Amino acid sequence: MKTLSHLFDRNRRWAADVTHARPYFFENLASQQSPAYLWIGCADSRVPANEIVGLDPGELFVHRNVGNVVVHTDLNCLSVLQYAVDVLKVSHVIVTGHYGCGGVQAALEHRKLGLIDNWLRHIQDVYKQHQAAVDALDAKARVDRLCELNVIQQARNVCETTIAQDAWARGQTLSVHAWIYALKDGLLRDLTFTVTRPTEIETEYRCAIGGAAH
Repeated sequence: MKTLSHLFDRNRRWAADVTHARPYFFENLASQQSPAYLWIGCADSRVPANEIVGLDPGELFVHRNVGNVVVHTDLNCLSVLQYAVDVLKVSHVIVTGHYGCGGVQAALEHRKLGLIDNWLRHIQDVYKQHQAAVDALDAKARVDRLCELNVIQQARNVCETTIAQDAWARGQTLSVHAWIYALKDGLLRDLTFTVTRPTEIETEYRCAIGGAAH
């Protein structure tokens, strides 16, 4: 098992199947990358970005981390965002969380997991900001609501980066969205946060915080 040969076998079968169905797929894929979308999502293995939205490789630029967090000190996430916006010229940044997120639940319950506790503090900050509203719900609903609130906050954080602000200042078309995915049915929900210019941030944030996914 040192070489994980079964995964190489699966890869060969997958490549052969794709080539059979679409003979020029890999040739075309290798020649360019021009996605219209950047997906910032959770690292959870049950949330495969391309498959969820039915897009091929090359059509969706992806960054994933535990809890789909966007913070101004994370040079990894910011580098992906900068490359996507400034170089690839994506038109849409989609921050996507999911219900039942383990990172969100751990943050809510103040679990001690090790190094990741420091990362989850960002989600705990979201919880503290909305603690009264979250605590008024039952146990399951609390986790789901914090999942929603966390996505909305992280989408707002994208809008407030110098990268998004500079893109809007130079007239570049860029929309930032907050979505959430349900594992139970495989469907995405719009959290009603869509920002296309800096002046919309506060209004969209307040509407999304006060609304529900649909």
